[in-house]
Amino acid sequence: MKVVLLEDVKSLGKKGDIVEVSEGYARNFIIPKKKGVEANQENLNTLKLQKANEEKIAKEKLEAAKELAAKLNEASVSLTIKGGKDGRTFGSVSSKEIEEAIKSQLGLEIDKKKLVIAEPIKTFGNHEVKVKLHKDVTAVLKVKVGEE
Repeated sequence: MKVVLLEDVKSLGKKGDIVEVSEGYARNFIIPKKKGVEANQENLNTLKLQKANEEKIAKEKLEAAKELAAKLNEASVSLTIKGGKDGRTFGSVSSKEIEEAIKSQLGLEIDKKKLVIAEPIKTFGNHEVKVKLHKDVTAVLKVKVGEE
């Protein structure tokens, strides 16, 4: 019996897959637990529409991420931290501080988890911070660190 999976089933397939299972397995486990439905014409059409909708949403998210990346590549934020003798800093610039600077200076909402800081920013001057906006889109933000 062919079944369209509504959710991932271990050792059988992922959501949206059409798999062949025994009638007993389908009737007693997959269909009653709402893990899948019989692969008839109506359910296949519903699956096709859902996939088309998901692709459209994914494309819109990708376009939005590209637009935001273009803005971030041209933008820069300025931060100040306390400094001591010989141009040394007390502490480092955290991703939370960069997130707050982006929010206040650029008016953009960027989650601090999306900021990729290779090594802690412990010096004054200009630095580049990567922002992972989408699995395919990464922007580079310029961060200027000054002394208080």
